[in-house]
Amino acid sequence: MKTRTTGAIAITVTDANGQTVEHRLSETGSALVIGRSRRCAIALDGWSVGREHARIVRSPQGWMIEDLGQFRGTWINGARIVRHGPLTFADQIQIAGYKIRVRPLAEGARGVPGAVDTAATTDTADAMDAALAGDLPPAPSRPGLPAPRTRIAAAAALSAEPSSTRRPDQRIDQAIARRAARPSSKAAISVLERHPWRKRVHDELLETIDLRRRDLTRMSDTELRTEAEKLVREILEGLQELPPHIDREALQREVLNEAIGLGPLEELLADESVSEIMVNRFDEIFIERAGRLQWYPLAFTSDRAVMGVIERIVAPLGRRIDESSPLVDARLKDGSRVNAIIPPLALKGPTLTVRKFSKKRLAADDLRIHGTLSSQMADFLHLCVRYRKNMIVSGGTGSGKTTFLNVLSNFIPDGERVITIEDAAELKLAHTHLVSLESRPPNVEGRGAVTIRDLVRNSLRMRPDRIVVGECRGGEALDMLQAMNTGHEGSLTTLHANTPRDALARLETLVLMAGMDLPIAAIREQIASAVDIVVQQTRFACGSRKVTSVAEITGMENGKIQLQELFRYEQRGYGEDGRVCGDFVGCGAVPVFYDELRERGVECDLSLFDRVPA
Repeated sequence: MKTRTTGAIAITVTDANGQTVEHRLSETGSALVIGRSRRCAIALDGWSVGREHARIVRSPQGWMIEDLGQFRGTWINGARIVRHGPLTFADQIQIAGYKIRVRPLAEGARGVPGAVDTAATTDTADAMDAALAGDLPPAPSRPGLPAPRTRIAAAAALSAEPSSTRRPDQRIDQAIARRAARPSSKAAISVLERHPWRKRVHDELLETIDLRRRDLTRMSDTELRTEAEKLVREILEGLQELPPHIDREALQREVLNEAIGLGPLEELLADESVSEIMVNRFDEIFIERAGRLQWYPLAFTSDRAVMGVIERIVAPLGRRIDESSPLVDARLKDGSRVNAIIPPLALKGPTLTVRKFSKKRLAADDLRIHGTLSSQMADFLHLCVRYRKNMIVSGGTGSGKTTFLNVLSNFIPDGERVITIEDAAELKLAHTHLVSLESRPPNVEGRGAVTIRDLVRNSLRMRPDRIVVGECRGGEALDMLQAMNTGHEGSLTTLHANTPRDALARLETLVLMAGMDLPIAAIREQIASAVDIVVQQTRFACGSRKVTSVAEITGMENGKIQLQELFRYEQRGYGEDGRVCGDFVGCGAVPVFYDELRERGVECDLSLFDRVPA
């Protein structure tokens, strides 16, 4: 059914050359978007205009304007705003080089011929809702609020392609296909039913806070949550048309999480069975559980909500993300690693990836129980760390290198001074004498960057007993090798490689990235004298993570670094449950440095290296 037109609005746009155009737009209760995209109600040219830069919505008090988080921002009468209203014709809106004024027309006025009519989009959305809703009738809309959607997939399909290039029935078919491709359960259906109401309550919460003129910046986290919880409860009590089967407690919790927390991520971060969270777009979240990817039914209400979560994560760390710097690495309070990338680089919308770390501090016994390594491997590596052997943990992305580095650091004797150096602080070392350093990206002017290499150099002046570098990925590899060769034995680091031999080749490449014109022979001599042990960690297709090789560097021969494998994982295929099967075995070789340890009076168990499955 066509949305009833209740009024109209005249928007006057003046460009940098002084040319003025007036748009008269039919008002349908949904937002009028201003931006560079041709699907916007008011389309503006210019690279500094965001695809969806700002939106004008109608509230009981009048017309309001909201900035959608673009780098250049939205300005009203010379001041940058996030939300402002009610608008009058005297208010001058400035977006990039355009000056805009809004003039409400008399009730019942129609848009002029040729002007954009926002009812067209709503018609298609209503048709799609009717096709997907089934036994869920769409909730009645309120003036000034977006019409609720009964299915997240419907909204996603609507925005996936310009309306001019597809028929409405094609959009409906694609939305149904997307929904059918996802797992269905009572819990998932309940989440999907709450989504349109969550968006509606969230919008009313923002409007209520704005009307009461509350200064949220002066509130503590506890005060802010208490105030928001009170307002959400009031809104829900006044929402008479909310169906009785909707879980009000769950709805309240979800609204609060999105308004002042991390939205759908809150529950996932609290779930210890989830190891990775992937937000592909606002309504498309996947998680990794037990090494397998799964679709997650809960979603954000909009791209702006995802941007809000990203900003809440990066702002306390002194980092930024905007159109000029559209990607960032950060961390959460619990040490979980966060990567965010936003448009224009991310075509589907703001994308967020969170790699969680277990709240439980893992030990070698935990890895042995999970089948990551054998008892013999754990005993040998304990000996290596205790007696200050330089070690590299090598592996692919997501193979568990950082977690394994945490476990190795637990073997460092108490009382030694340990300095950790990382891009984003993730290591959680259980050590009494610990200094943690974190690199810093450049500021808006491109200055003030502090790299990993700068921190490695500085750490040498901090009287370290051990230097732990979270990951070598550039010229800092040369400084790390020099530190290992100049009295800082027992240092640890990680790098990306698929085998121990590949790890040495990559290390050579990283040293060359330092910009020093060193011959390969000299670099290999440095590596052979600095690194003692290479531990290879592998992630299998089933999600299992295992130490597949422990190798010792024994020296140089004919210009080539010599490796001696001490332990390996011999794979025997996959079991009925799809998990990898195999044995950890010793290779029968005894480390070269064992003679040195025996001379120092250290008891060495040679049976660790016997070729017997552990």
